[in-house]
Amino acid sequence: MMSRPDPDAVLAHMRAQESRAARGSLRIYFGASAGVGKTFAMLQDAGKLAAQGRRVLAGVVETHGRADTAALLAGIDVLAPRRLAWGGRELPEFDLDAALAARPDLILVDELAHSNVPGSRHPKRWQDVEELLAAGIDVFTTVNVQHLESLNDVVAGITGIAVGETVPDRVFDDADEVVLVDLPADELLGRLRAGKVYQGEQAERASNNFFRKGNLIALRELALRRTAERVKEDVRAWRVAQAIAPVWKTDGALLACVGPGNGGEQVVRNCARLAARLDCAWHAVYVETPALQRLPASRREAAHGVLKLAEELGATTQVLPDADVAQALLAYARTHNLARIVLGRAAPGRFPRWRAGLHARLARRAPDIDLIDVGGAAPGKRVRGAPGSAAPAAPAPDRRRRLRYLWGGLAGLAAALAFTPLTHWLALANIAMLFLLVVLLVAVRFGRGPSVLATCVCVASFDFFFVPPRYDFAVSDVQYLITFGVMLAVGLITGQLTAGLRFQARVARRREARAQALYEFARELSGALQNEQVLETTRATIARAFGARAVLLLPGADGKLIPDAGAPLDGFDPGVAQWAYDRASPAGHGTDTLPGSPLFYLPLVAPMRTRGVLAIAPEGGRWLPLPEQRRQLDTYAALAAIALERVHYIEVAQGALVNMESERLRNSLLAALSHDLRTPLTALVGLSESLLRAEPPLAARERESAQALHEESRRLAVMVTNLLDMARIESGAIRLNQQWQALEEVVGSALRPLRAALGPRKVATRIPLELPLLRFDAVLIERVLANLVENAAKYTPPDSTVTIAARVREDWVDVTVSDDGPGLPAGRADLFEKFTRGQQESHLPGVGLGLAICRAIVEAHGGRIGAARAAGGGAAITFSLPRGTPPTLPDLHPPELETDTGNQP
Repeated sequence: MMSRPDPDAVLAHMRAQESRAARGSLRIYFGASAGVGKTFAMLQDAGKLAAQGRRVLAGVVETHGRADTAALLAGIDVLAPRRLAWGGRELPEFDLDAALAARPDLILVDELAHSNVPGSRHPKRWQDVEELLAAGIDVFTTVNVQHLESLNDVVAGITGIAVGETVPDRVFDDADEVVLVDLPADELLGRLRAGKVYQGEQAERASNNFFRKGNLIALRELALRRTAERVKEDVRAWRVAQAIAPVWKTDGALLACVGPGNGGEQVVRNCARLAARLDCAWHAVYVETPALQRLPASRREAAHGVLKLAEELGATTQVLPDADVAQALLAYARTHNLARIVLGRAAPGRFPRWRAGLHARLARRAPDIDLIDVGGAAPGKRVRGAPGSAAPAAPAPDRRRRLRYLWGGLAGLAAALAFTPLTHWLALANIAMLFLLVVLLVAVRFGRGPSVLATCVCVASFDFFFVPPRYDFAVSDVQYLITFGVMLAVGLITGQLTAGLRFQARVARRREARAQALYEFARELSGALQNEQVLETTRATIARAFGARAVLLLPGADGKLIPDAGAPLDGFDPGVAQWAYDRASPAGHGTDTLPGSPLFYLPLVAPMRTRGVLAIAPEGGRWLPLPEQRRQLDTYAALAAIALERVHYIEVAQGALVNMESERLRNSLLAALSHDLRTPLTALVGLSESLLRAEPPLAARERESAQALHEESRRLAVMVTNLLDMARIESGAIRLNQQWQALEEVVGSALRPLRAALGPRKVATRIPLELPLLRFDAVLIERVLANLVENAAKYTPPDSTVTIAARVREDWVDVTVSDDGPGLPAGRADLFEKFTRGQQESHLPGVGLGLAICRAIVEAHGGRIGAARAAGGGAAITFSLPRGTPPTLPDLHPPELETDTGNQP
């Protein structure tokens, strides 16, 4: 019996499918090396799709002079390259903007790992591909196994050639389809000798270096294994889609330990590959001890660069400040349930005892955790990003460090001079205690190194100034050697412990400062009621926390960022800021998108939408990529985004409240006014009608005046009735009397009182015989039809035709009142709002309530109403009512009602 599927896994798979629906699909043609036929296979498949009618565009296709490959481009449009100046030459490059503007169904982008010419939008071609996918364009591309980031060092160890162009493994793993293009090593070598891979001297060099049979066999194995891992992921995705519980269980996540040495990259890459094979999560941490904090900036940045590489490979990274490396690693491993710790092996002669001690301490303290030892780089080889390939380390200690050591030594000498007069009152043991006090104070004030120097100076001073014979380093009693040794040991141990406590106190102060800053920032944002307050608070907090200038850009109604009104930042690029806002992705300094920009652009992503962009100018132009700093900055950005969203909805709520109160007041005034006017208007209509019927009849002039009085009073009475009805409908005072009725009966009732308003205009009714009964309030729907017909008569010439038609559409019945007049006014989407007229200034009577009343009545019936241009010109207003299930009745309909009887219903 199959177990119940994991609902979280199924939901995650459904969400992934939903997010992929709007993106283009990526197919990667994957091979062990150049020449296996990736481009050929890609062009073959693209040609078949083009023959089926898909729009295929060749963005970048490298044929390398192969005639058979170039022949496959026939019938495929080729995108012209973009020319960029670099090094005194113009180089062809993929034109990303032209590809986005062309919007083909499918684009071919060869050599995914290619590095773009400086000045391009992205440093790497795979980033161009990601932008194409985000635009909904399908992409075919090619890549070799040596270009995968996690296998880069393995290929370098096999071939002896380090490949500088790499692609993050996540791009490969996230591809919708991977096609393996494979050739045996002997066949590939035969193609090379035949000139089908490279030509001339290039082919000869390749055969002597990279294209050796052993290399090709090993690369083929790597490609097959990597493809097998990908197939495994596809099978697992299929099981999730079929609601089958996953059957692969991991033995525990991995923890990679990054140190300041050269083997950090090897540890990270091996851990990434192992995590992929075991199908488990993995973490990478760097334990920063007091000694490592004093390393030159270049070596610290190199270690943090390895952490950034681990993050790119999918790891969760963390910097752990602690004096005990083993304790910090074990605490993190147990907190995050990490079953295996991966450590690098120290190079021969590079502190092997310390490394063995770390292994031993970990094994002794945690026998339940597996320890995996990873070999370092081969001797004489340097890998990308290793400290050895970075800028030279900073020279000797700076001036402040030398001063600390100087003060430590002077403290020992000053203590000797200060304690010399005390020899007459104090024994030598007490003076030795005073020297230890000096060592303790130096350790507290200046740290571990100066305390060690102070210890040595104090021991020497005690021997020279106090131990007989005085003022000589000779010792008359051998027992004093024990005193010297104890003093030295106690001083060293005391200085070590004090320096460690000093380090822990400094770390605690930093954590407290970060927590306090976060608390104050959240508290200040909680009281912000305007965007300006959020902007100022965020700007001040970033300046305090990171020592950097910042501006916050908010979007306008059109989605374009509005420049900050304050002092501009040097190097600010509105195009980069807009790119970060549109894609909700960081850009600029320290990122993979336009890293040459001097500013860092961070989008403010709130739960509902992106609320703006935070542009930061690092102090001094440098931005140290510390993971905890980036997480702190992300937290600030998230809080600012939520505050902006809260302010937005406060403004929306306030606007809605004001509108509601205004609407309530207006309805109350209209109801009171119309109610008070209704009685005198009724009397006025009655009196005018009495004058018209008076005996003896009035003279011609008096009768004309009475007729005008009667018409105007009736029009004013109708207007007041509309006002009162509108107020009653919106207040909910009207209760619907819904009954199953025939629509044609209501149409006839609505047309009878409109004979005078219609005049010579013709009325055509087209109501099909099979139209079912509808459940509605006959009085109110009659009012709707009367208003629509009267509105058509008001805005059409006398010789026009007004048509009333009905039809069944799925679960709705559509009723349309159309005419062949001038049609609807252009650009008017508010025709159904109150007090809105088709012509603002017009001789036609009315205040613009007829269509608003129609909408209110139709919506009260659960229907909807809209206006459009009629098929033959003129206006057409359609309202839809729910069809429902009418009761069963005998067929009492007359033949199909379709009349054209002038103004007669």
